[in-house]
Amino acid sequence: MTPYERIASDLAGPGYSVCPQFLPRGECARLARRGRSLWKLGAMRAAAIGRGSSRVLRPDIRGDLIRWIDPGIATRAEAQLLARVETLRVALNRLLCVGAFDFELHWALYPPGAHYARHLDRFRGARERVVSLVLYLNEGWRARDGGALRLYLSDGAHRDVAPIGGTLVVFLADRFEHEVLPARRERLSLTGWLRRRTG
Repeated sequence: MTPYERIASDLAGPGYSVCPQFLPRGECARLARRGRSLWKLGAMRAAAIGRGSSRVLRPDIRGDLIRWIDPGIATRAEAQLLARVETLRVALNRLLCVGAFDFELHWALYPPGAHYARHLDRFRGARERVVSLVLYLNEGWRARDGGALRLYLSDGAHRDVAPIGGTLVVFLADRFEHEVLPARRERLSLTGWLRRRTG
């Protein structure tokens, strides 16, 4: 079974998939260097919540810094990752008929102590985001560093996923509320969504 087939099987079952070592170590390290250089250059901005006229900065709810990836000016490392996500999109369309016609990805860096309160990835009344993706880029992450992704499951339990470099988390965007717990060191990831047409 390929990693993409395993992800499809997990989404068809519990609705989420955790894939350690989805990314080879060298590729993960190149992306981590790129993300940290963007941060040090001041090329990331504080993330907002909401959309349109209700879009607002609320660091008490969401404390990450982000930068969207533009495929037209992607670095080699970013382009390699975009190709992997495209392979995943095609596989999930073939195996699960999710209807995703494209995807979007952004860098997300949480400074020490920052968090993202419990939320759902789909905006109210919107159906574009069908599958959520989070790829972690943190080398040498330890349990005491914190910063887990907490997925709230349908039975009232939760699953915590440590943001260990190379790990990919995939889940149905309309099904799982989740939060990012505070970390004791900066926490770097790439976050995105497979999107369907709604018109």
